[in-house]
Amino acid sequence: MPRHLKVGLVQQPAWPDKARSLAESEAGIRELAAAGAELVMLQELHATHYFCQYEDTELFDLAEPLDGPTGTRLAALAAELDIVLVGSLFERRAPGLYHNTAVVYDRKRGAVGHYRKMHIPDDPGFYEKFYFTPGDADDARGQGFHPIDTSVGRLGLLVCWDQWYPEAARLMALAGAELLLYPTAIGWDPADDDAEKTRQKDAWTLIQRSHAVANGVPVVVANRVGHEPDHSGVGRGIDFWGGSFIAGPQGELLAHGGVNAERLLVTLDMGRGEDVRRIWPYLRDRRIDAYGDLTRRYRD
Repeated sequence: MPRHLKVGLVQQPAWPDKARSLAESEAGIRELAAAGAELVMLQELHATHYFCQYEDTELFDLAEPLDGPTGTRLAALAAELDIVLVGSLFERRAPGLYHNTAVVYDRKRGAVGHYRKMHIPDDPGFYEKFYFTPGDADDARGQGFHPIDTSVGRLGLLVCWDQWYPEAARLMALAGAELLLYPTAIGWDPADDDAEKTRQKDAWTLIQRSHAVANGVPVVVANRVGHEPDHSGVGRGIDFWGGSFIAGPQGELLAHGGVNAERLLVTLDMGRGEDVRRIWPYLRDRRIDAYGDLTRRYRD
């Protein structure tokens, strides 16, 4: 991996019109590539509105195979712009089998790996269990918490709800991930008061910065922005809070987005991760002989 890596992310709104959403994604990708980005990441489900606010079988029509029109377009952009690009797809794997999948496209090599979201939420306004099957945990096939090797390094790619689980970040780091990446779609219930909004957003930022600290690697997080209505008319919709950021291996914020559409671009010193691990050798001091119960649901 080069000692310095220029990393960019696109923070954008998205709409039910897939062409409009993808045009916004492409504009951000091109802007960052023109500014010298070698690695560009898009947010979770950037090609459509966040459709999981209610359950409707017709919305499965939004899904595509990995090599469908959206994947083909993203691969072509990565090749044309000579970048590593991380996109997000509502994947149709087979009839009745769908995933929330992040895909890595490496320059002219095309798709070099994908990660299917492992932790699937089911909360008011985030009814993802209806739409998405969790990714397989299959070490033999390199599925689950396995980094993806690219021309810019080994990427620990996770998706949104995965970000609340330190186990996922740790497993990626233990497999040699040099960066942790989190395409995301998270926001507020419009009925939340300001104090609750602050608590939620601060917790979200803090937990992911802590993954950088605990593992000694940079963290890149891309979230969407804007109010998206519940098209069923039942809920109040979601105010996506943006706040995308790039943090260094001690959790330091190197770039931090606001609540509007924007692009973030940072040059990472990739040698700092090893420097940090030498003074904070958490991996050395882990008591792996004492953690067996972590595989249990609860210690009772």
